[in-house]
Amino acid sequence: MKRPAALITGASKGIGREIAITLAEEGYDIAVNYHTDRGGAEYVCQEIKKRGAKAQAIYADMANVEEIRKMYQQADEMFSGIDLAVNNAGISSEVYFLEAEESDFDRMTAIDWRGLFFSSQEAAKSMIRREKKGVIVNISSNQVDGCWPRASIYGPTKAAVAKFTQNAAMELATYGIRMVAVAPGYTDVGWAAEDIRWKAAERLPFKRFASTREIAEAVAYLASDKAAYITGTTLTIDGGATLPVVAANDFV
Repeated sequence: MKRPAALITGASKGIGREIAITLAEEGYDIAVNYHTDRGGAEYVCQEIKKRGAKAQAIYADMANVEEIRKMYQQADEMFSGIDLAVNNAGISSEVYFLEAEESDFDRMTAIDWRGLFFSSQEAAKSMIRREKKGVIVNISSNQVDGCWPRASIYGPTKAAVAKFTQNAAMELATYGIRMVAVAPGYTDVGWAAEDIRWKAAERLPFKRFASTREIAEAVAYLASDKAAYITGTTLTIDGGATLPVVAANDFV
């Protein structure tokens, strides 16, 4: 019996790497997309193969639509079509609004929004050609609901992903294809011990960051038949980071 196949963008490290490995454990063969870190992608492939799954590293710059199309062509040929696409690739450069350059805006939106859009389109077309009732999972961010400084480009691109997930899910339901999004908050992706971002853990309700495994297992659930009636929605996984507000009176 043929194993289902998944394509994960930005899978050479961080959340994408953990998603790829977790899905391999769930029975998927994996196409591991990378852009700059080929060594990281090959390491992920080795880890996947240790789990009894097939794996192939595929290069593509998610800012280049033609390369995205070639990536799906390769994945289709290698695995006779894909059943699941996870749009994880993204960049999160921080820049103050008044200091942002056109190049900052173009690069971030090209990868985080435009690339995700056309990756989803290619995934859906591949599924429709083979009459697969597949799943597309988009990685957004809890910045859809919360505001952080230096994120006036990044935050809106992730909000676009959440809205796109709703609209595209409505159209794809005709083909039995589901589309959902996952919005992580602070996640331990291996930052250096001295990284200033660790200080944010003190202000979070659970006083810790998410593990990449926690995000990956949520993706695996949403891709499974257990979530067969879930589409067009975004699951926020941030440990309640966006729940606190500045109280008018300190009653708590």
